Amino acid sequence: MDQQRRRLVQALAAGGTVSLAGCGGGSSSSGGGTTESPSPSQPSPQEPAPQEPAVPRVRFEHGVASGDPLADRVILWTRISPEQATPEQATPESVPVTVTLARDPAFNQPVTRLETSTSAATDYCVKVDADGLEAGRWYYYRFRVGDRVSPVGRTRTLPAANRFVDRARFAVVSCANISHGYFSVYKTLAEHGDLDFVLHLGDYLYEYGIGEYGDVPDRDPEPPHEMVTLDDYRRRHAQYKGDADLRAVHAQYPMICVWDDHESANDSYRDGAENHQPASEGDWRERKAIAQRVYFEWMPVRERNPDDFATLYRRFRFGDLLDLHMLDTRLEGRDEPLTVPLDPARNDPDRHLISDTQMQWLLDGLSDSTAKWRFIGQQVMFAQLNIAELPTLTEDQVRLRGNLSAINMDQWDGYAADRQTILDHLDDNHIDNVVVLTGDIHTSWASEIYRNPSSLLGDLFDAPLAAEFVTPAVTSPGFPEGAAELAGVVIPVVNPHIRYVEAKSRGFILVDVTRQRAQAEFYYARDIESFDLRGQIDDSKTKLVAVYDGDSRLREEGLRPSRPRTLRTALWHPPVPATREETA
Repeated sequence: MDQQRRRLVQALAAGGTVSLAGCGGGSSSSGGGTTESPSPSQPSPQEPAPQEPAVPRVRFEHGVASGDPLADRVILWTRISPEQATPEQATPESVPVTVTLARDPAFNQPVTRLETSTSAATDYCVKVDADGLEAGRWYYYRFRVGDRVSPVGRTRTLPAANRFVDRARFAVVSCANISHGYFSVYKTLAEHGDLDFVLHLGDYLYEYGIGEYGDVPDRDPEPPHEMVTLDDYRRRHAQYKGDADLRAVHAQYPMICVWDDHESANDSYRDGAENHQPASEGDWRERKAIAQRVYFEWMPVRERNPDDFATLYRRFRFGDLLDLHMLDTRLEGRDEPLTVPLDPARNDPDRHLISDTQMQWLLDGLSDSTAKWRFIGQQVMFAQLNIAELPTLTEDQVRLRGNLSAINMDQWDGYAADRQTILDHLDDNHIDNVVVLTGDIHTSWASEIYRNPSSLLGDLFDAPLAAEFVTPAVTSPGFPEGAAELAGVVIPVVNPHIRYVEAKSRGFILVDVTRQRAQAEFYYARDIESFDLRGQIDDSKTKLVAVYDGDSRLREEGLRPSRPRTLRTALWHPPVPATREETA
C-alpha cells in the first residue's frame, strides 16, 4: 500500500477525511473526502501500528458516467456494490476509492489520481469533481476499490470560453420509460463515436409501478410499485443504470442533464404533483426532497453549493461558438398547472413557470453571452400551440384535440406571461441566434418563435425571435395511430409557425452547430420492442431542419446530413469498449 493510500485509510479510520489529488486536485461531492485531516501521530517503538481496516471486495454493477463538463473540470461518477460473504466481513462505514484519469484508454499516459470515499449514506455512489484539467481535451477514467477496477469511461472538457471553435456536435434525448421498450436510442448514440456530449432534457426514469405505464415483456420496473420512499427511488435509479445500453452511452460521453416531472412524480410542480396523493403517500415536500437527493446521488451533476439538491439550472460555454442555458421548469418555481385548456388565467403575470430568480439569471445570461449561438435546454414546449381552431369533424380529429389539450396547460402556453418576458427581452435587446431545445411530450416538433404567431393578426411576416426543436422520446409513447398522422398534417395548417410535427416515432435529435448554421437532424429508431433490433435507425423517417446565422427562420430544403468527425474524435479519441469490471 503506498504512502498516500495509507494516509487515506488511517484518516478514515480516525473519522476524518483527506483529499489526495495530483495535477490540480479533485474532490468528491457525494462521498466525503474534500477536507484535509491531520495525519495520525506516528506510533512509538513500544506501540504496535494501528491495524488498517480491510478494503471490501466490491462490484461495479452500474457502470461509470461523467457529466457537467466545464473548461477545467468534469464530474466523474460510479456506484460500488459491496460484497458481504459473512457478518464478520461487514462493509466498513467508509470505503476508500481511487479515481485515475489518463489521455489514452490504456492508461499509458496518466494525468491525475484522485482519492475519495463513499458509504451507505450516499447509497455507495461515488462522485468526484475532477478539476485542474486542460480545456477542450478528451480524457479516459476509471475507479478502483482494492483489487477491483471499474469499466473505463471516456469524457471531455469544454473548450475555453474565449477560444475560437468552428463546430459542436451533440445529441438531445428525453423520456426513457423502461417499461415501454428497450433503449435502442442509447445504443445508437453509444456507437456514434464522434459527439461532444449528450443532452438529456428529463424523464430519465419514471416513477410508475408494474402495468401502470408500459408493459413490454422483461422490462418491469423495480421496485414493482410506484417509487415513493428513499429506498424506492434508489432502487429505480439502480435498475435504469443496470441497462447495458444506458451504461454504454454514459461511458462514451459526458452528459448534461436536467430533471422533468417523472424523476419525482407525474405533472409535478413546486408544491405538489398530479401523481402524488398526500393521504397515502405522505408529505409532498418530503417526497420531492428525496427525489432530488437521489437524483444528485445517482446522476453526474454538480451541486451549486454543498448539499444543495434543489438548484439544477446552470450554464455551459462551448468556446465562443455556443452558450447553453439549462432551465428547471418543473420543480424550482412552477405554480400549479391549470386544468382547463386555454384558461384565461394562463396570462396572469403572477403565474410562473420559473422563479423570478431563475428568470433574471436567464435574461442576464442571454444578454451577457458573446457566443455565436445561444441555446436554452429545458423541459416543456415553448412555442405557442393553437388548438382552438382545430377541426373536430371525425373521430380521429377528436382524439387529436384531446391529446393536444392534455399537454397544452403543462407547457409555456399555461404560463404565457413568463414566455412573454423572455420574448420581449430578446426583441428589445436585439439578441439573435437563439435556439430552444425541449423534451417532455414524446413527439418531434420544429417551430419558429414569435410573440404572436396567429395566422390572422399575428407577426408571422416579421423575423422570428428564436427557433425551437423538440426531441422525440427514447421509449415513451406519442399520439395514438390515426391521431399521430393527422397531427403532422393539421397542426401546421392552423399553426404556421410550427414547421414540422412527427407525433409517434421514438428517436433523438443530433444537433450539428457551425458558425454558419445550427442543424437539427431527427433520427428515429427502427424498433424499441425487439432486443435484436436495438441500435438500428429507420432512415426513411429522417428529417433535417436548420436555422442560419442571423435568421431564425427554419430551412428544410437543400440540407444534407452533417459529416461525422471520424478523424477529430472517433479516431484520435476512440470510444471505450463495452466492458464490465476487472480485477487488478
